[in-house]
Amino acid sequence: EAVGQEFRPAKVGDSFGPTWETCWFKAELSIPPAWAGREVHFVWESDGEGMVWRDAQPVQGLTKEGEKTSYILTSSLKEMEPHSLTLYVELACNGLFGAGKGSMIAPPDPDRRFTLSKAELVVFNRDVYELLMDLEILLDMAQLLGEENQRSFQALYAANQMVNVCDVKDPSTFPAARDLAAAIFSQRNGESQHTIHAVGHCHIDSAWLWPYEETIRKCARSWVTVVRLMERNPQLTFACSQLSLISVLRQAQQFEWVRSWYPGLYVQIQDFVAKGQFIPVGGTWVEMDGNLPSGESMVRQFLQGQRFFQEQFGRICSEFWLPDTFGYSAQLPQLMRGCGIRRFLTQKLSWNLVNTFPHHTFFWEGIDGSRVLTHFPPGDSYGMHGRVEEMLKTVKNNKDKGRVNHSALLFGFGDGGGGPTQKMLDRMKRMSDTDGLPRVQISTPDRLFSVLEKESSQLCTWVGELFLELHNGTYTTQAQIKKGNRECERILHDVEVLSTLAVARDGTFQYPASQLQRLWRLLLLNQFHDVLPGSCIQLVVEDALRYYAEIRRAGARLQEEAVQSLCRELLQPKAGSTESTLVVNTLPWERTEVISRTGPAGTETLGLVTVPSMGYAVVREPLVPPQPVAVRKQEDGSIVMENGVLAVCLDMMGHLTSLQLVDSQRESVPDGCYANQFALFDDVPLYWDAWDVMDYHLETRKPVTTLLKPLEITLAGGLRGSASFSLQIGKSSTLTQEIILDATCPYLRFLTQVEWKEAHKFLKVEFPVQVRSTNATYEIQFGHLQRPTHWNTSWDWARFEVWAHKWLDLSEHGFGVALLNDCKYGASAHGNILSLSL
Repeated sequence: EAVGQEFRPAKVGDSFGPTWETCWFKAELSIPPAWAGREVHFVWESDGEGMVWRDAQPVQGLTKEGEKTSYILTSSLKEMEPHSLTLYVELACNGLFGAGKGSMIAPPDPDRRFTLSKAELVVFNRDVYELLMDLEILLDMAQLLGEENQRSFQALYAANQMVNVCDVKDPSTFPAARDLAAAIFSQRNGESQHTIHAVGHCHIDSAWLWPYEETIRKCARSWVTVVRLMERNPQLTFACSQLSLISVLRQAQQFEWVRSWYPGLYVQIQDFVAKGQFIPVGGTWVEMDGNLPSGESMVRQFLQGQRFFQEQFGRICSEFWLPDTFGYSAQLPQLMRGCGIRRFLTQKLSWNLVNTFPHHTFFWEGIDGSRVLTHFPPGDSYGMHGRVEEMLKTVKNNKDKGRVNHSALLFGFGDGGGGPTQKMLDRMKRMSDTDGLPRVQISTPDRLFSVLEKESSQLCTWVGELFLELHNGTYTTQAQIKKGNRECERILHDVEVLSTLAVARDGTFQYPASQLQRLWRLLLLNQFHDVLPGSCIQLVVEDALRYYAEIRRAGARLQEEAVQSLCRELLQPKAGSTESTLVVNTLPWERTEVISRTGPAGTETLGLVTVPSMGYAVVREPLVPPQPVAVRKQEDGSIVMENGVLAVCLDMMGHLTSLQLVDSQRESVPDGCYANQFALFDDVPLYWDAWDVMDYHLETRKPVTTLLKPLEITLAGGLRGSASFSLQIGKSSTLTQEIILDATCPYLRFLTQVEWKEAHKFLKVEFPVQVRSTNATYEIQFGHLQRPTHWNTSWDWARFEVWAHKWLDLSEHGFGVALLNDCKYGASAHGNILSLSL
């Protein structure tokens, strides 16, 4: 399609745009015959991301920030090679990190232009390049090894001699200069030297400062660049080692995108996977958030990822690879082991703002006792450049010296930067076994972990969650995304339960496997670690909300089809029968609840029903509650509600002033305190605006006290009692809440709607309770976790804002209070105050 367009002349210095547009360039090249035998490059530089196409196939990614600005036309021009050829360059009008206006994480500038700064046909002098690489390594050794190390002086004097020997105008002097460097590089290490396993890497966020659609092109640009590099480096010979360039690819979703959009490139990737150079790791559909997805969602991440890798590459992943996620649930070790994975790699805890994590190689133990061998690359990065400084940091920084003598170094430019470069490889070739530096070998994750497993007898064990002391705001940012995730997880659960029951009851019912896989993959995609946390641009949010809407729409249809099949006979009206309602329960316990149903005239009526576990009931005559809900308004304007289980008192502001469990006569709200207290905090983090909430925000607490509409009774009792009120929040926002107590119900419900128009503010709701415990309990995936309610240590204090799933609980012997939610994740329990971040 692009080739068939009309092209107009363009020149260096021209600008193109606006943001997110695509421009195509036709480059007609003529190589001078005088360049015979020379290495010839096509050089292209712009501040947008580019892709070179040749013969209708992508052949090279071009990204200035990733040091990818040239396409090698020939390594030695031969007479029979074409001297005239046509290339096409696809220019994406966005930078490596999107197009933020004023800063990287600012909203994109929609009108930004992108400039072509260089388009040239050049001769590349490989001899000069190799000479410069020698000098770079020697000078880094001289500068970084320190005055107490004789090797720094040896490297310095060798570099000085090279300068003396080398005449830049006389290439015949270059070999003698290079021999001086080779003499240094050939001096070997002792047997005890630390070994660094260098693994090519190209972490690409599936969406972040750019939309999902741009990620497809980022993958293609990066992976075709890696393929070209592998073709030139099948076996890098130096010293006594044979090395292969290894690139690690994670995320089955990104493979699937490339398979669909770039089939020719995908075939090449499959070939390098078969050769053992492209290594699928990770085992999940995307690099999901490590905290917020439900247990079932996490299982599906592994199921969809491992199945894809098995089908496409004939193997499942043995390593879980999650380098950039904002913390790691204590349930993950059990899920990993259940999905065939015993090894885990990340580095994100190096971002901790308060405490330094005490290990780089250790066993991580989950809530059921499952353990996985875990490694954090000691260089604290997944985008190294193969420099001397990084090798020395990897050894110096390693917290487990003496326990293990091997570690990982991940090198390459990420997020569309094209991964490893030839320069990185050539640096490490010179450091493979050079006295004074750690050994560096191009390796594989399997080779690294296999060695670590053999050395693991003295490793320490970390029990429980790997909590990132940063980015706590991502538990709350983008409320609609959080709500969509929770609702869609529930919808897919219900569809699967009902469809399974329908199959069991009626063998002719077709289980909607393909439709469910499509919907699950949409949900799993939205659980990527910059989408579900909300740390992404508006374009991504709009895509995510559209995917949630599709899951809701298609899920409702599949649910209806399953119910129709499951209960077809029950749904047929029978002559003379009384009006009835079919009620389905998809949870694994019997439930007695008040439901709302639509009568013949379209009016809503309430009914108390009991429905068995994972089953259904036909309700004709609703149950009569043992005690109806009583609602009374007191002289002071407060409202009292009772149902025989709970007794509740609310003041005119909607505060919960009393909550008693009737049988125990135990008061839950401390004297003089208000529960259901809304509070507004300033939210001005140090840098990561959508990501962070800092501890100092707690010093800015302001209770919400501006009443717009005082508490009034909305339902007078019987099966249900309720009262509602409205508040003003900050300058422009409003909150309306209905507080509901149902017959026989052991909990009080709060239906809350907020019209949010504040900037750099944080809204929470607080529940002080008359319970004393040093730990609160939080629901996590398939289990729960205890965290301290005090700040005795810096590790306790750093968890001032934590995450939970559907509930948090504060209990002492014989009594406790739990706070439940249907769409929130940020929470805290400090002292006796349970707080939910809204």
